[in-house]
Amino acid sequence: MKIAQIAPIAERVPPKKYGGTERIVSTLTEEFIKRGHEVTLFASGDSITKAKLESVFPRALREAHFKDIYGTNNWSLLNLGLAYELQDDFDIIHDHLAPISMPTANIATTPVVMTMHGPFTADNRRIFQTLRTPHIVTISQSQAYPVPNMNHAGTVHHGLPMANYPFGEEPEGYLLIVGRICMEKGTHLAIEVAVQLDKPLIIAAKLESTDRAYFREYVEPRLSDRIRWVGEVDEEERNRLMSKADCLLHPVTWREPFGLVIIEAMACGCPVVGFNRGAVAELIETGKTGFVVEDIEGMIDAVQSIDTISRAACREHALTNFSVERMAAEYEEIYKKILSPKIE
Repeated sequence: MKIAQIAPIAERVPPKKYGGTERIVSTLTEEFIKRGHEVTLFASGDSITKAKLESVFPRALREAHFKDIYGTNNWSLLNLGLAYELQDDFDIIHDHLAPISMPTANIATTPVVMTMHGPFTADNRRIFQTLRTPHIVTISQSQAYPVPNMNHAGTVHHGLPMANYPFGEEPEGYLLIVGRICMEKGTHLAIEVAVQLDKPLIIAAKLESTDRAYFREYVEPRLSDRIRWVGEVDEEERNRLMSKADCLLHPVTWREPFGLVIIEAMACGCPVVGFNRGAVAELIETGKTGFVVEDIEGMIDAVQSIDTISRAACREHALTNFSVERMAAEYEEIYKKILSPKIE
């Protein structure tokens, strides 16, 4: 198949540090090439790929220090515009820019698969229920629940090259939270758990300008020798931290559509304790790879029982259920189903 993959251009593909969507686009693109498909990647010019790279800007917008790097800035619109202008070159377009590209995708003549990486909200729900030509893929069952009337092609859980993640058999006695410092990720709740248990906590997370007020009020006053913020880390350091942590804390306060750090932690042998929000219960097998809990008291109890979780079982669960091979195969089946009337 001739496949177009349209990525956000806020970050490089793959990202240097933070960037879950870009990591998935990169993984999927390279796996499709291994499977013999002809792939064109629409991404920033500094992206690293074996696919044909089409770019409208030489580097990730984040590194160019634009004020608006997400959403409907001119460069992002030009990126998706170029991809759809070349639509006749492809059998199928896989668009990762929803919902901003929905109006364009809706009138495309080439079939479009659109993975929704963010949440469905009261504000964006109507566009998916009204513009029904693109085939929407959700990344969890929980994410799909609020929008029953969209053109839903299926749910595909994320996958990564799990065998490449380092396995840590012997934890080093600290708790870990990874991702972004913000209210939605519950950074302050992870700190509270660590303080109440008197355990060290490493916060490996980026801080956006929009979250500085939250950081100053809820996080910064509690930093210490035992509650350490190490900033945004690259993939190698993040994986090392996961492989050595007693467990990953995931106290999200919103309906998170997936939670990539959960499967990455498990691939490193690190159990995960997460709040029962969004997709968390679809990813963690309670009692086997960690615990799904309802509140901070449940999280404290779970951390105290984390020694009952086999780190080898965590890794096996990740390799079995969240591999890039499984993800790519499921997307291939969706592509084939969409294209089968044309093939016949």
